[in-house]
Amino acid sequence: MNVEPIARVRSCFSEKFGVPRQPLLADASRASIELLPPLDTPDAVAGLEENTHIWVIFQFHQAAGQWSAKVRPPRLGGNKKLGVLATRSPFRPNNIGLSVVRLLEVRTNPKVELIIGGADLVDGTPVLDIKPYIPYADALDDAQSAFAGAPPAPVTVSIPDQIRAQAAAYRDEWGTNLPRLIEQVLAQDPKPAYQQPDPDRIYGMELCGFNLRWRYLSAGALEVVGLE
Repeated sequence: MNVEPIARVRSCFSEKFGVPRQPLLADASRASIELLPPLDTPDAVAGLEENTHIWVIFQFHQAAGQWSAKVRPPRLGGNKKLGVLATRSPFRPNNIGLSVVRLLEVRTNPKVELIIGGADLVDGTPVLDIKPYIPYADALDDAQSAFAGAPPAPVTVSIPDQIRAQAAAYRDEWGTNLPRLIEQVLAQDPKPAYQQPDPDRIYGMELCGFNLRWRYLSAGALEVVGLE
């Protein structure tokens, strides 16, 4: 079986640490899916703009070759193991991921690209396929998940006025609202679930080209301390 990428992701997330664990949890995130030859033609995306959401099938390119039959889902605090096929762990036999994202715009000039929102995709992610999200078939009211039936409780995020103003001045080609994105990303608590917050430690991640830094005030609250 030979599978080749049809597109590449350009994303505000340059590293896997801090990427939302599920799509649409940080709806303010913006990304571009750039089509590669021979799909880099307007014909390949004709009609796609009529959809509000799309499925993106992609490769966890930073997790290749590290899978095991049982994993520790973050939602279970890293203390309980489940079968890899019962989770959405990126460490999988074929390291294939699936995300539903908002389709904001279809651009065909000067290149063919899809502008998406709510992406949980690292910059450079290879895209294997794109499909329209079909509400009557894909949204199932009676679906259940025992260990991830609801989103996790968000962490309270405090951003000092000076840092918020700095973030608000940020501009990119996708229209990212950086203050809102910072709030949404940090509200998901990027640190490993099994770690207790250390109030003396400064945590950090790269976001939209900035070094974003924060510290925990308590288990359910944190404060941004730098954006450089």
